[in-house]
Amino acid sequence: MTPAGLAPLGEITVIDALSGRSGTNRSRAGNRQLAADTDQQAVMAWLARFADSPNTLANARREAERLLLWALIERDKPLSSLTHEDLLIYRRFLANPQPADRWVMAPGRKAGRRDSRWRPFAGPLSEASIRQSMVVLNSMMSWLVEAGYLAGNPLSLSRTRRKAPPPRIVRFLEADLWDAIRQTILTLPQETPRQRASYARARWLFSLMFLGGLRISEVVHNIMGDFFMRSDPKTGAQRWWLQATGKGDKARLIPATAELMVELMNYRRSLELSALPQPAEPSPLVFPVAWRRSTHPAPAWPEPLTRSAIHVILKEIFARAAEQWRRDGRGDAQAQKLAAASAHWLRHTAGSNLSNQIDLKHVRDTLGHVSIATTSIYLHGEDDARHAAVSGAHRMRWDAVGDAPAASSPGQ
Repeated sequence: MTPAGLAPLGEITVIDALSGRSGTNRSRAGNRQLAADTDQQAVMAWLARFADSPNTLANARREAERLLLWALIERDKPLSSLTHEDLLIYRRFLANPQPADRWVMAPGRKAGRRDSRWRPFAGPLSEASIRQSMVVLNSMMSWLVEAGYLAGNPLSLSRTRRKAPPPRIVRFLEADLWDAIRQTILTLPQETPRQRASYARARWLFSLMFLGGLRISEVVHNIMGDFFMRSDPKTGAQRWWLQATGKGDKARLIPATAELMVELMNYRRSLELSALPQPAEPSPLVFPVAWRRSTHPAPAWPEPLTRSAIHVILKEIFARAAEQWRRDGRGDAQAQKLAAASAHWLRHTAGSNLSNQIDLKHVRDTLGHVSIATTSIYLHGEDDARHAAVSGAHRMRWDAVGDAPAASSPGQ
C-alpha cells in the first residue's frame, strides 16, 4: 500500500479478519455460485462482467475500489460487514472525502494508480456523481447477493422512487465559450518544436472530438487506418469516413468532413507522415507530443495515449480558457463552467450544434446512439445524405474564431 494506506483494487493486502471471509453479511444459505472467498475476489468477479466494455469497467472499478478502501481504513471492517448505517455515512463521505491528504489527489498531473501519490478522489463529488456512485454500488451489492456471496444488500433499504426530472443536457459549451476554447488553442505558444507539436496535437484532438462527436475511449481505441474513402453510388462523389468502434463494441460511420480531413492532413504533416493514412494503418489517432517519423523509422508506431493522458490534454486547454476568461473580466460563473468542462462536454456540444441544424436521425447515427448496418444499400444511401448534411452544418471554423458566425457553406 501507499503511505496513505491505499492500494489499487486487486492489490490490497489486509489481515484475515478484514478479508471478508468472516463478514457478518456473508451468505450461509449454501447457494453460493462464486469461487471467491474474500471481498476483493468477489468484487473482481463482478468486474469481470465488464471486460468487453473498458469505459464501464473503469467506472465500476473506481466505485468499488473507493468503497472497499473506505470500509477497511475508515470503518475498520470488510465490505461484507457493511450495514445500512455504514453506507449512509459513506454517502456523506463522498461529498467531502476527509482526511483530504489520505483520500484526495494533489492538484496537477494525475498520478498512476500504483504511484505513491495516487489517491481515489480528485475532490468532493457533486450530488449527481454521488447518486451515480450509489447506483453502481447498489448494482454490485445486488449481484453479490444473487451470486450467493452476500446475505443481503444493505443499499436496497435506501432506494427511493422519485419522479425523474425532465431530461436535459446542461454540460455543453455555448457559442461564446466554444469560441473561447478555439481562441485558446490558436494562441498556444509555437516558438519551440515541442510547443508547435503540442499546438498541432491540441488542435487536432479538439477538431476530432467535436467534428466526429467521439467519446474519449473512442479516441484511444480507434486508429488512423479507420479513415477510408468510398464513392456515392448515385453521384460517384468520393467521400471520407471514419469507421469508429464505440460503446458496447458497436460500429458506426462518422462523416469525415472536408474540414476534418484538412485538420487530419495538417496534423499528420506535423508528425512527418504522409498526408493521408494508409488502409488499415495501425497508428493511433493521437500521438505522443515528442514522436516524429524522422526519429522513429517505419514501421514503429507509438502506443496510443491513455484515457488519462487525453483527459489531461483537454483539461489543460479548458483551464487555460477559464483563466483567460477571468483575465478578460468576463465573469466567474462562465469561467467556472469552462474549467469544469470535460471530454463528454465536447460530445454534447457537437450534438447540440448538430441537432439545431439537421435531421435528428443523422445526429443519432453520427453520435452512435444506435447501431448501423453498413452493407445495406438503402442505409448506404441514407449515409451519403447524412454525410452531406453533417458536412454543411457542422464546422470547426478555425478561420472565423472571434468573428460573427459565418453562413454555412453547401455540403460537399
